[in-house]
Amino acid sequence: MAHNIILIITDTFRYDNIGQRCQAQAVRTPELDGFAADRSTEVTGVYTASFPTIPHRTDVATGRLGWPHYPWQPIDLSSENHIATLLGEKGYATQLICDCPHLYKSRFDLAFDAAFQHRGQEGDRALLRLNDPIRSVMPMDKTRTRPQYRGHPLVDVHRWHNRGPRFEFETFPAKTGTSAIRWMEENHASGPFFLWVDFFDPHEPWDPPEYLVRRYDPDYDGTPMLHPNYGPADAYTPAELHNLQAHYKAEAELVDRWIGQILRKIDDLALWDDSIVVVTSDHGFSIGEHERAGKSNIHDQDDRYWPIYPEVGHVPFLVAGPGIPRGQTLELLAQPMDVLPTLCDVAGVTVDPPEPFQGRSFADALRAGRGSHRDVVVSGCFTRSANGRPVPAKAVTPFVVSSSWGYAPVGARGRPELYNLAADPLATRDLADENGNENVIREIHEQFLAYLRQHDAPAEAMACW
Repeated sequence: MAHNIILIITDTFRYDNIGQRCQAQAVRTPELDGFAADRSTEVTGVYTASFPTIPHRTDVATGRLGWPHYPWQPIDLSSENHIATLLGEKGYATQLICDCPHLYKSRFDLAFDAAFQHRGQEGDRALLRLNDPIRSVMPMDKTRTRPQYRGHPLVDVHRWHNRGPRFEFETFPAKTGTSAIRWMEENHASGPFFLWVDFFDPHEPWDPPEYLVRRYDPDYDGTPMLHPNYGPADAYTPAELHNLQAHYKAEAELVDRWIGQILRKIDDLALWDDSIVVVTSDHGFSIGEHERAGKSNIHDQDDRYWPIYPEVGHVPFLVAGPGIPRGQTLELLAQPMDVLPTLCDVAGVTVDPPEPFQGRSFADALRAGRGSHRDVVVSGCFTRSANGRPVPAKAVTPFVVSSSWGYAPVGARGRPELYNLAADPLATRDLADENGNENVIREIHEQFLAYLRQHDAPAEAMACW
């Protein structure tokens, strides 16, 4: 009999949150640390492919690479494949539980037997409350200014719509985690099921209870920094930037806590022996790295390109289930389009996709606890030339990762950048101008173009690079 599949996706959860790998941005993640140490295999070389939120999840749900072909759009416009449809045809009960505000708008829900959303994240407005004034939460020069509602940015609208929160059980991680727990209690004996749990946090605005923030920044007495500016980090004083980081860390810790509650319920219900459980994220975030606060450049005073550096592109991927080693790490390169064929393989289900998978299963390496998968991975965002430029101004540009190197074909100032990720995992020291590295750049750029050709990138996409 095929195994259950429980897929937990978070938004904006950095790879280096787990295990406090990044001491400058250390986050308490005891639940995922324990999951990695005791129960799962952690695949350490997974990088987002199609960026950001909906393009990433489309890659996951379809097993195909999207970003060279189409922008952020409803999933049914991108592919005939859908993970819930494919599993449903094989007898799975399928359920989506989310607080990500974009999944319903992008029609992900329509393929599931049932879908449930907690409304109100970011700028999502379910019920107006216009008798209550929308109050300014942060100075406009410290936050993202677009889009706006009634002259107010996202951070103000989010606080107004959600009236807080002040307590943990009012937060979205608690709501979504509790819904997933209840669903498992009510459906765990139903036969094979596919449960997709989607936490939008720790996506900004970062509004965990302030008592959690104070654990990371106990002495700050200024305006709480709840939302980045999607621009230069030097817009913040050192104290403000530290407080911005503290809000992110507290939000990430809260997500870790409620994922832990879901994992505990899997244990309570004795589901480990017949379930595949994956925890991953769509991308990370720059919170001061590369002199940025955001994941894409929408700031009027920032003229840089924004490559998808590792603090954004490198994502956690932990998987547990029958036949998968416990407490192991697997150092192979993989991407979200590989997730669907891998899940089917380890769950023991053969599906019939209308369109061939472009992703490839790495299940054999998972089971063996060793092996390789891809020679190179690429994180990219839908891009087309504009106004006579090969690449539009301020664009999010690709980042290429091989076993040793990280490469931006169009770096922050428009020239190639090269990093030794083994020694410099956050890509802080550009080696492009060092003697001998022109050959490295030539080789990895050809690998990048070969990757695009392999995935049938159209000529207008190839022309950008």
